[in-house]
Amino acid sequence: MHVEVPKVKWHSLREFLQHYLMIVLSILTALGLEQWIEHAHHRHAAEHASEQINTELGNTLRDIQAAIDMDEKKLEPLIALDTAISDDVRKGLSDVEINKHIREQSKGFTLAINWPAFNSQAWDVAVANQSATWIDADHLHRYAVAYAALRETANWTTHNATLALNAPRMIDLQTRIRLGKDVDPMEFLSMSQQMIVSTRGTIQYLKDASTPIKAALDPIGQ
Repeated sequence: MHVEVPKVKWHSLREFLQHYLMIVLSILTALGLEQWIEHAHHRHAAEHASEQINTELGNTLRDIQAAIDMDEKKLEPLIALDTAISDDVRKGLSDVEINKHIREQSKGFTLAINWPAFNSQAWDVAVANQSATWIDADHLHRYAVAYAALRETANWTTHNATLALNAPRMIDLQTRIRLGKDVDPMEFLSMSQQMIVSTRGTIQYLKDASTPIKAALDPIGQ
């Protein structure tokens, strides 16, 4: 049996190769363009998420500092009054004299602890829509540490900050002092110590939370 191989003209083969290369280049171009668009989308999403997170953390940091300033301002006269009344008790002064000192020095103190709202909406959104995964790894780590510190501080203020406080009794004592009525000096000192310890603990937690937030917002680290 005789088989004759068909002859292919050179120019036909060249046209075929040209056509084939054009198809390959078109596919590669399309793939490259798709990857570029996807990369641009991810970069834009990461930049937007970072901007929102920076704004949220910046506002939270300012609120934390404002709460610290207010708590320290309220704590100072309370410590001074606690020290003065403790000295009166050690000296053996009568309850009448001690109550006189309490009324004279009580105008400058307030029984209250302040802390800000620990917002995390921007971070939660970035995690939910996965834009957080496109943020630079180092920057993402600093964000995660900052929000972890906020969660820990939020847990403290929710569950532990007022754990040592006898709030109803404090209100009762504060009301009696405001109305000029006598109170038990030892009970007053117990109340003041509860507030001092709780306020100091809250201030420290707020300061500890500020450190990783500042690191996350540090432009040098970005």
